[in-house]
Amino acid sequence: MTQSFNNDVIKTAIVGYGFSATTFHLPFIDTLSEFDVTAISSRQAGAVEQDWPKVQHYLTAEEMIGNSDAQLVIITAPNDVHFSLAKLALENNKHVILEKPFVTKITDGNALISLAKEKGLLLSVYHNRRWDGDFLTVKKLIEEKTLGHIKHFESHFDRFRPVVRQRWRENSQDGGGILFDLGPHLIDQALQLFGLPDAITAHCKITREGSSNIDYFNLTLHYPDKLASLSASLFSAGPNLRFNIQGDQGTYIKLGLDPQEDLLKAGVRPDGEYWNNESVEQYGTLYTEEALEAVKTERGGYQHFYHGIANAINDAGQVPVSAEDALWNIRLIELAMESERLGKTMAVKL
Repeated sequence: MTQSFNNDVIKTAIVGYGFSATTFHLPFIDTLSEFDVTAISSRQAGAVEQDWPKVQHYLTAEEMIGNSDAQLVIITAPNDVHFSLAKLALENNKHVILEKPFVTKITDGNALISLAKEKGLLLSVYHNRRWDGDFLTVKKLIEEKTLGHIKHFESHFDRFRPVVRQRWRENSQDGGGILFDLGPHLIDQALQLFGLPDAITAHCKITREGSSNIDYFNLTLHYPDKLASLSASLFSAGPNLRFNIQGDQGTYIKLGLDPQEDLLKAGVRPDGEYWNNESVEQYGTLYTEEALEAVKTERGGYQHFYHGIANAINDAGQVPVSAEDALWNIRLIELAMESERLGKTMAVKL
C-alpha cells in the first residue's frame, strides 16, 4: 500500500443495513479492536438508530461517502451498484471492501483496480468462505496428499427455496441469480485450490416457476489432470452434500454447510476462539481401501479476513483477497454464461 493512516483503529463505514451487513460484516467489525464503526448508510433509519445510537447515520451511500470521515467503506449494496459506489469511495480517498461478487462486468473491475492503484488505496472483496472450516479441511487434505492425486473434485452449495422471493438478489437483471450469489463462493474456493482451469463447461438454467434469473448451475472446470464440478440447486430438500473429493489414495465426503452463517444469524458473537467449532457429528469422512474415519474439521473464522484487512491498511501485510483474484471469478462467470448460450466448452485464456 502506498497510502496509510496514522490511527491504528480504522474508522469504518458500512453501505447498507440488510442481511449481509448485519450478519457477515458488522459482528466482526464490532468485536475486533482494529476497527471502529463510525457511519452506516441505509433507508432503515429507525433500525440503525436503535441498534447503533452512537454511529452517524446517513440515508444515502453517496452522502455518507462524501461526508463521513471513515477511512474504510464496506459496500453491501445490490450488485448492480457495486461499481459506482466503489468508484465514488475510491475517488474520496477511502479504502474499499465489496461484498461478493466484485462487480458484474469485467471492464468495471479493471477500472476499479486501476483507480485503487492510482490512489494507493486498498480494494478487496469479501470472499469469506476461504475461511470456512470445511474448506480449510479440504485444503489441508490436498496439501498433505492424504487423498493422493486428486482426480475429481465436487463442490455443492445447495438450498431448498422452490418459490421465488421478491428481492433484488433473485430478480435483478444485472448481477441477480445464484450464479452471481453462490457461484463466487464455489469458484473462488476452486481457484484457491487448483488455480485457473484450461476450460469451462457450464449448464446455467432457470428452473423455478416465475424465475427470471439463473437458479441452477453446474460448472465443470477442466484441468490437465482432473475435473472440478461446482453445483448449486434450490431444490435440495434433503441432507446436502458439500464436498466429494476423489483421489487415487482415497475419498473425502462432507455433508452440510460450515456453521458460521447459522451461528451469526442466531446472534452468536464471533469473539471467542471456539465460537464456531463443529461437533463430531458434523465431521466429514475419509474413505480408503483399508478403512473409513471421521476427519476433524479445521477451525474456520471469517474474522481472519478482517485481521488481514487491518494488517494491509497498516502496511503490515498483503490484502487477504486481491481484487485481481476476484476479477478472475467474474471472468469465469461470464464464460459460464457464454458456455450455456453456445452449448460448448469455453477456453480460459490468460
